[in-house]
Amino acid sequence: MAQDQQYVTFGIDRETFAIPVHMVQEILDLQPISRLPRAPDYLLGLMDVRGAGMPIIDLRIKFGLPPVEPTNRTRVIILESTGASYPAIGLVADCVFEVTNLGGLDLQPPPALGRKWKSDCVTGIGRRGDDFVIVLELEKLLDSDAAFGRLDEVA
Repeated sequence: MAQDQQYVTFGIDRETFAIPVHMVQEILDLQPISRLPRAPDYLLGLMDVRGAGMPIIDLRIKFGLPPVEPTNRTRVIILESTGASYPAIGLVADCVFEVTNLGGLDLQPPPALGRKWKSDCVTGIGRRGDDFVIVLELEKLLDSDAAFGRLDEVA
């Protein structure tokens, strides 16, 4: 029997996503961000995290959604550095729900929807109550400028 793994679940638009809890250093309120010249749209800039400039990625923009004004539920998920794979980085999410277990046997592979939707950034699909939870493959998501094609472009 596969071991349950703990995940941090968070919301972007009306969808629920998850990342393994061991990759999360902390979850913070959104603070002022300094823009970086000529950075991609999804790279909002640098946020001060304990005296260090932390690069901040807006997941809404990374996923091809329009940006929205932050709310009191907006959070920044600070990821641990994995060294060569990616540096410590912050991800802006519309909200963070909880840390939860997703059973290893309950995770299903991402659906094959055609070439325009790149499912290589999705580890699997689980459940949180009645809702689907999309478990992200962070290394592939962060390695690619076009990790997610727009869902409205799916063939």
